[in-house]
Amino acid sequence: MLKLFDLAGADAARRFSPYCWRVRMALAHKGLEVETIPWRFTEKSVLAPSGQGRVPVLVHDNTWLHESWDIACYLEEQFADRPSLFGGMQGRALSRLHSNLADWLGGQIVRLIVLDVYDHLDARDKAYFRESREKRFGMTLEAVVADRDARLPALRDSLAPLRATLKGQPYFGGDRPLYADYALFGPLQWARCISPYRLLEADDPLALWRDRLLDAYDGLARAAPGYDA
Repeated sequence: MLKLFDLAGADAARRFSPYCWRVRMALAHKGLEVETIPWRFTEKSVLAPSGQGRVPVLVHDNTWLHESWDIACYLEEQFADRPSLFGGMQGRALSRLHSNLADWLGGQIVRLIVLDVYDHLDARDKAYFRESREKRFGMTLEAVVADRDARLPALRDSLAPLRATLKGQPYFGGDRPLYADYALFGPLQWARCISPYRLLEADDPLALWRDRLLDAYDGLARAAPGYDA
């Protein structure tokens, strides 16, 4: 059995890390069963065998892995007989671009929903989260999101290349999802799980693509506690 340490809020069922969602979708793609273990920001000592203090952390045969990209590559190599996450070496190289693009997207989204994240945290995590994020942004969490309505159109406009791609194919992987899809799905699923703030219009091709992934693998992602935003 594989084990995944998975970021949780005050409600242990609310799992909201964009990076953990990349891994959960990758595991489902491979058809691998996994035990997900709720983890909070202040439980860093639990992850000591991984040599660092952030999730996702995957444990397989006493091997502790971290970093979503490294985990995906490990799964591809260790379970090569199962459906490919990348569709070959060229697809793997292109997936690095999608992974980096997803990092950028998460950096934009956090400025819109960071206070919603704080509101869902376990009480033990709140002081740590507020202090670390306010140091990062140089302002209070409330100030970070104060003008989010004014900034939302620019974020939507910036996603035009992704939107254009999906007009000609159902997934970034083509006719079926690949890791490139799961990487970009991660920040949107994170937002859905933690914030009622609507990032996408209902008829946006990206929202329709997200809905397809929500329903994938017997509705794995849709079953997670979240919002219909």
